[in-house]
Amino acid sequence: MRAMCIRVLACAICALAFISVAMANNTLTITSVPSGATVEINGLVVGKTPFIEKVPGSYFHKPHTSFGSRLEYPMVIRVSMDGFASDKVTVTEGPFPWRSFTGRTEGSYYLLKSDHFQLTLTSQKDAFTGAPAISAETTADPPSGPALSAEEIAKQSDPAIVRVEGDLGSGTGFFVTDTGVIATNRHVVEGQSGLFIVRHSNQKLPAKVVYVDSDLDLALLRIDGSGFPHLTLAALAAVARGESVVAIGDPGGGMPDTITKGIISGIGPYHLVGNGTWIQTDATINPGNSGGPLLDEQGRVIGLTTGSLIRNEAGENVSGMNFAISAQNLIDVLKRFYPEAGSAESERKSGSAVVSITSDPAGADIYVDGAFVGNTPSTLHLSAGEHAIKIESAGKKPWERQLEVLKDSKVTLSVALSAQK
Repeated sequence: MRAMCIRVLACAICALAFISVAMANNTLTITSVPSGATVEINGLVVGKTPFIEKVPGSYFHKPHTSFGSRLEYPMVIRVSMDGFASDKVTVTEGPFPWRSFTGRTEGSYYLLKSDHFQLTLTSQKDAFTGAPAISAETTADPPSGPALSAEEIAKQSDPAIVRVEGDLGSGTGFFVTDTGVIATNRHVVEGQSGLFIVRHSNQKLPAKVVYVDSDLDLALLRIDGSGFPHLTLAALAAVARGESVVAIGDPGGGMPDTITKGIISGIGPYHLVGNGTWIQTDATINPGNSGGPLLDEQGRVIGLTTGSLIRNEAGENVSGMNFAISAQNLIDVLKRFYPEAGSAESERKSGSAVVSITSDPAGADIYVDGAFVGNTPSTLHLSAGEHAIKIESAGKKPWERQLEVLKDSKVTLSVALSAQK
């Protein structure tokens, strides 16, 4: 009986010790150079640097039993500041087995690697060197060269396409400059750490996220080096419904650098897949393809493949509805860092003018320079200069105008369609 009482007392003392450890608070400090950067923890904005927060002591020290609190998830810190490329780091290690007082495993926990993390931000001027290649052609222009076969497009593009690997999964990306700037989807890199890119030659290089768009599914990575092959981007004005396209990427579980072929089924905004301008295609897109290029017959990037719609809003199964975010959205992002990208002629033709079009009745077809680009209401990115705009709806008289748009301007068109005589 005496021995049993001693064991019970010992257990009670251990329990109190674990509870006291859990109740003890340590300080987590996050600083940056320069100071004043926005701090996000697992995607949630928590403050600015220097950021100081009290956390349970068990977040730092290995707990031995289920008494006390535990950190049940990995923690990724991201800091960002205007004028600088953002930086992020995984600050936890684990998971470790979480044991009950009897020694039985009952879950897992993570530990903070340190109580102080300092991140040094790189100025965007240093991060975004080189220049992207942006095609100045529109659908009204004759193609700059003959249509390429899918085999020729793949051979030409493969050296510029990379696999993006992180601690949680992988996707696809492609070089947009010869200085190591890579475009991909935001969801490919979000929450990931320890990022690498794997080139067509199987060369594996560490990559750093230098830009994440908070509104669009776009992100930019950077690797050290220069002389990288990169792809040419095509503005939305060069994209037409019905034209042939190919998608190249690394689908999970499939062979690397796979290629699928289809046509452009539709163009325009589509709320079911996200913000921005979207290109719908019947070219197959699988998990792992995300962030890879959707290419036209000249081998130019017209979009970044993003995903597929499996069910519509009514809950019905659908097939062949695959989506890429338009390269125009990427061009608009790159213009923030490369305002002088392209020649003066390129600037004249592909400057980022925004034209918003509504109609009565809604749902009318929009044609720009003879090419269908979507239905009203829509927000279009048109190259600066003169464009032929045509709005059509069944039973209504077509509305046609020559519209002169200026670089960096915003234009709103409200069209009332009259009955067909």
